[in-house]
Amino acid sequence: MEKQGRIEPVIFLLADHGFGSYSTLIETRRDLVEKKPGLVQRFVDASVVGWYNYLYGNNAGANALIKKGNPEMTDELIAYSIGKMKQYGIVDSGDALTFGIGAMTDARMAGFYGKMLRAGVVKPTVDFRKAYTLQFVNKRVGLELRPAN
Repeated sequence: MEKQGRIEPVIFLLADHGFGSYSTLIETRRDLVEKKPGLVQRFVDASVVGWYNYLYGNNAGANALIKKGNPEMTDELIAYSIGKMKQYGIVDSGDALTFGIGAMTDARMAGFYGKMLRAGVVKPTVDFRKAYTLQFVNKRVGLELRPAN
């Protein structure tokens, strides 16, 4: 819109209006978490380090794969998108500034559950605490890769 239409869009982040859910999660089976927690930890840590390197390091290899998978993607659009992710704190903001990318809290999960309960999306019998674990996050992995401000 900005380039072709010369219109600066107004951007509304759902998080700025009380919708505090996590937008992207790493999901796996409970049995894998129980039987191979080391494997899960390595995957989570590698994902976090990958995000830091993508946002703040040399992301040329990743961008080449993105363009291969989506030929309509350009270097300019990728650079714009990364800039907006940084500007709006899409990946690296909030609790992530202290605990690292991928940070999660019980309070935020409970808050989202409460909102969904009030909206009638879930039943009060649902135990949301069984849907996630903090076992693999909040370990400050990769913080040293973030540039100093």
